[in-house]
Amino acid sequence: MGHALTAEQAAARTLFHVVDEHDHEAGGSTLLGFWIYLMSDCLIFAVLFACYGVLGGNYAAGPGPKDLFDLSLVAVNTSMLLLSSITYGFAMLASYRKQVAATQFWLAVTGLFGAAFLGIELYEFAHMIHVGATPQRSAFLSAFFTLVGTHGLHVTFGIVWLITLMVQIGKQGLNKANARRLACLSLFWHFLDVIWIGVFTFVYLMGMLR
Repeated sequence: MGHALTAEQAAARTLFHVVDEHDHEAGGSTLLGFWIYLMSDCLIFAVLFACYGVLGGNYAAGPGPKDLFDLSLVAVNTSMLLLSSITYGFAMLASYRKQVAATQFWLAVTGLFGAAFLGIELYEFAHMIHVGATPQRSAFLSAFFTLVGTHGLHVTFGIVWLITLMVQIGKQGLNKANARRLACLSLFWHFLDVIWIGVFTFVYLMGMLR
């Protein structure tokens, strides 16, 4: 004869994840850990900027920034990312007022601006590769694709994170856990804006002056 399962045991067997989250009252450690992560990301981009500074003038008799860069297109791309930072700020303000629908709306607008930024960047990459300016062509292009591409990957991950957070807010509302996640993503998104301003200035503007 098998042993009969109690109601608690039967419920435990059908539970595949922990419903109750950990305590979010003392959230300073979460934000501290995220700040440490951002500092490590700063080091990665510092190395990439340094590599571009050393290799950015080595064209190997190939095309240079003046031959490849379209500043008007890059300016539009930059405005997309900067506008996304503003709309994310609106999402944070709405979250402070516990307005779920408004928070979701501004997060969606932020994601659309981020997607537009990525679309323009991919168009730029495709055009450069089409004319033969591939990463293998010169040290300049290798450093360029690595630096700008790494930033683009960060934006991609940020959009995935943003969509995931929108789903969580839709299911759970603006609880303490989601409020903290919004704050962490805010730090990450604004960090990407700061990095892009450096890319725009150091890579594109200074590249046209070489």
